[in-house]
Amino acid sequence: MATSDKVAAVEEIAGKLRNSNAAVVTSYTGLTVAQLKELRRSLGENAQYRVVKNTLTKIAAKQAGVELDEHLNGSTAVAFVTGDPVEAAKGLRDFAKDNPALVIKGGVLDGKGLSADEIKQLADLESREVLLSKLAGAMKGKQSQAAALFQALPAKFARTAEALRAKRDEQDGAE
Repeated sequence: MATSDKVAAVEEIAGKLRNSNAAVVTSYTGLTVAQLKELRRSLGENAQYRVVKNTLTKIAAKQAGVELDEHLNGSTAVAFVTGDPVEAAKGLRDFAKDNPALVIKGGVLDGKGLSADEIKQLADLESREVLLSKLAGAMKGKQSQAAALFQALPAKFARTAEALRAKRDEQDGAE
């Protein structure tokens, strides 16, 4: 690879690292071209899976301010995630279950380094949409409870006032 090509490749990888929410480093030795194509499809539109050269990626990671050196050995490919990192981590984990040749080495999430185990824990999380819908449901439930409480206070006051009026009418009738 000519020097100008290497510089361009480093710039491209550094740009992808800067613009990604997460990057997951994997080893792909033993996967066929068809399996790699299937993996790229399983990651969806929010992730790009790319085979990279370790030395160029180390330089690009330093330029992007990301620490990936410990994961860059052997055959390496990186999934650059621009969308929901949980969805991409699930896609990689599920593909690795069916294809043990894919090994998750580690990665970064919002600039923080992650081990392979941390990426697997990330994959065990529910997606952002599910978590947001659960939060919305919990908030709606609390609002319903608050509304019931606010409606109960005037009703209780009205019943108390009616009881006092009835007691006063009873006392006036007894006199």
